[in-house]
Amino acid sequence: MGAVQIVATSVAAAISVVAAILVVRTVRRMLAVVRLGQPDPTRSGDKGLRLRNMLAETLGHTRMLRWTVVGAAHWLVMIAFIVLSLLVLEAYFEVAKPSSGLPLVGAWNIYGLVTEWIGVLGFVGILVLIGIRLRNLPSNPARRSRFTGSTMWQAYYVEYTILAVLLCGFFIRGFKAANDELEWPAWAAPVSHALGSVLPAWPAAISLVAMVKIIISMTWVIVIASNITMGVAWHRFLAFFNIFFKRSPDRKGSGLGALRPMTSEGKPLDFEEADPEKDQFGVAQVEQFSWKGMLDFTTCTECGRCQSQCPAWNTGKPLSPKLLILNLRDHAYAKAPYLLAGGGKTLTGEEKATQEQLAKIDVLALAEAERPLIGGVDERGVIDPDVLWSCTTCGACVEQCPVDIEHVDHIVDMRRYQVLIESNFPTEAGVMLRNLENKGNPWGAAPSTRDDWTKGLGFEVPNVAEVNEGDFEYLFWVGCAGAFEDRAKRTTRAVATLLHEAGVKFAILGQGETCTGDPARRIGNEFVFQMLAQQNVETLNEAGVKKIVATCPHCFNTLSNEYGQLGGHYDVIHHTQLLAQLVAAGKLTPVQPLDGAVTYHDPCYLGRHNRVFAPPREVLGAVAGPSADGAGVVEMDRFAERSFCCGAGGARMWMEERIGKRINVERVEEALSTGAKTVAVACPFCLTMLGDGVTGKKAAGAAPDDVEVVDVASVLLRAVQK
Repeated sequence: MGAVQIVATSVAAAISVVAAILVVRTVRRMLAVVRLGQPDPTRSGDKGLRLRNMLAETLGHTRMLRWTVVGAAHWLVMIAFIVLSLLVLEAYFEVAKPSSGLPLVGAWNIYGLVTEWIGVLGFVGILVLIGIRLRNLPSNPARRSRFTGSTMWQAYYVEYTILAVLLCGFFIRGFKAANDELEWPAWAAPVSHALGSVLPAWPAAISLVAMVKIIISMTWVIVIASNITMGVAWHRFLAFFNIFFKRSPDRKGSGLGALRPMTSEGKPLDFEEADPEKDQFGVAQVEQFSWKGMLDFTTCTECGRCQSQCPAWNTGKPLSPKLLILNLRDHAYAKAPYLLAGGGKTLTGEEKATQEQLAKIDVLALAEAERPLIGGVDERGVIDPDVLWSCTTCGACVEQCPVDIEHVDHIVDMRRYQVLIESNFPTEAGVMLRNLENKGNPWGAAPSTRDDWTKGLGFEVPNVAEVNEGDFEYLFWVGCAGAFEDRAKRTTRAVATLLHEAGVKFAILGQGETCTGDPARRIGNEFVFQMLAQQNVETLNEAGVKKIVATCPHCFNTLSNEYGQLGGHYDVIHHTQLLAQLVAAGKLTPVQPLDGAVTYHDPCYLGRHNRVFAPPREVLGAVAGPSADGAGVVEMDRFAERSFCCGAGGARMWMEERIGKRINVERVEEALSTGAKTVAVACPFCLTMLGDGVTGKKAAGAAPDDVEVVDVASVLLRAVQK
C-alpha cells in the first residue's frame, strides 16, 4: 500500500466512522419521536399482504408511474441508489488497493454489465429529475409550482450528490481501464472502457477518486443525520415502512373510503362512556396523532404531488396538503425535546413535567410546546384555521402521495377536536349540524316530506314497512339530497323509473330514512354521525335489508365502508353500477341517441374513494356511442383517479367559499373546454355545484345556452324512452 492509498484509506475510514455515529444517533432520535404518537393496533395485521403491497409500490413504482416520465426517471434513480450502496462499498476496497473490486461478485461480467447500465440509466434519470425541478421552480411566475414551500437546497443537494457519486463511479472504472485493470471486457462495460481511452494511466487516481466518492457519500450521510427533518433524503429509507403500515393495504389505489373511527389510546371511542377529561377527542396536540401519523410527517418527500392535485391549493386557498404535513413535522421535532423530557399536557390542560424537568429543557422547545395546534398568525398556531376548513376530503392528496401519507385522516382528526371540544368551526356549518340533529337532514326540511318525490310517477314505489322482506331485492337509499333538493329529486325519479322499467324489485324507507351522517363525520362531529348512523343501522337491520342501491356517492361510501364499524353490513351498489348491469343484460335498451358529445365528471367519493370509474362511462357509452366528431364520450384533462373535485365534499357543501376562485367554477371551465353539450355527473352534490357553475357561466356569456349538467340516470332515461 503506497502513501496515496494510506492517506486515502485513513480519510475514508475517519469520515465513515463519524457518519456512522451521527446517523445511528439520529435514527434513535427519530424512532423516539415516532414512538411519542398514540398506539394504533390496526397497523400490524396481515403482514403478507402488507409486504406484497409495499414491494409493488416501491419496486414496482405503481404510484409513481402514474406520472410516466417522472415515475420512470425516479425508478431508474431508485435502482441506481440501491446499486450505489454496493458501489460505495466497492470503493472501500478500491481506495486501499486500486486493482481490487467487490469480493465474490466483483469479477463477474454480469455484475459489470448490470452495474454499468444501471449507472448510465441512473445518470439519465437524475438529469431528467433535475430538469423537471428546474422547469418547475417556485420562482417562475408563469406556473403554480408543486415545489412551492419545499426546502429546495435539500432537493438540489440530494440530486447533485447522486449525480456526483455516479460520475465518480464511472471515473474509477475509467481510470481502471486506462491502467488496464478493469475486470470486465468492453462489451460488459462499454462506457467505462470508452472513458478509459481518454484518461491517463495513473494508478493513484483510482484511490483518489474512490476517496472522493466515499467523502461525497459520507458527507451526504452526515448532512442528513444533521437534518432529521430532511424528508427528501430520509424517505429513501422510511418509505418502505410508511407504505408497509398504510391503513388499508387490501384496497386498490389510495386505500381511502371509510374514515378512521375516533380513538383514544388506540381504542375506538365509545360515546356512551367517553369522558373528555379521560378520553382523547380528536387531536389537540401533535403527540396525540398516532405513531403512524408521526411516521407520515417524517416520511414526507416534499415532492408536492399532493399539492399539485389539491382543489383548494389550485384555486387560491391557503391549504397545501404538503405544507400542512411539513408544518406538523417541523412542529413535532421542535417540540420533541420537551416531550421526550417528560413534558406534555394532560387532557385537562395540566403540565405533566415537574419544575426540575422543565428547567433542563431548551427554551426553544418550551416555546414550541406553547404553540396551539390550530390558530391564526396572532396565536402562533401551527395550522391556520382557514387551512383546516378548506379541505374537501376529496382524497386527491392521498391518491397521489408516493409514500402513502394519510392527509385526510389527520385533517379530520384535528377537525374533531375543534368541533367537539372547542366548538370552533365555520358559522354556517352550525346550521347544518343543528338541522341534522333536529330534522335528520342538512337542509332542515320536514321529515314528513321525504317520500314526496314519489308523487306523480305513474307507478307505486313500495315502502319496506308495507311489504314482506322477500318482496324486494334492493332497498333504494334515496338520501337527503335525493329527497329534498329539486335537481337531485329529478335523478331520484329517473332511477326509480329505470328500475321499474327494468323489472327490478325495490323499496324505500320513506320517512324511516335519515341522513347517513356523512357531512357530520367529515366536518368532525363524530357524535352526531354516531347518533344518525346507529339509528339507520337499527332501521335497516330490523327491515332485514341485505342489498342497497344509492344515488349519492357520500351515502354509498358511508353505508358501504363505515356502517360496518357500527354493526351494519350490507351489499351496497351505486345506481350507475346497477344501471350498467341492466344495460349490459338488455333489460334497459337505449334507443334515442344523445345530441352532441358528453363529458363525465368523476365524483370523488365514487371514483377515488371507491374506484368506481367504468360503470358510469359504460352507461354513457351505450347512449352516446364511441367518441367521434361532435359526439360520443369525451374526457376532461383530469378524470378517473385524477378527477378534480366539485368543491362540496368534506361538508364544504354547507360552508361558504370566501377565499380564492370557486372550485366548482374551475371544474366547470374544464368541462366546457371539452366542447361537450352534456356534462354528466353521478352525485347530487356534483349536480348542484357544477349546475350552479354552468348557470353562472351562461349568465356571463361564457357558456353556450344548450350546455346542461345532468345525472347519468337522467341521460339514460331520455335514451330509453321513445
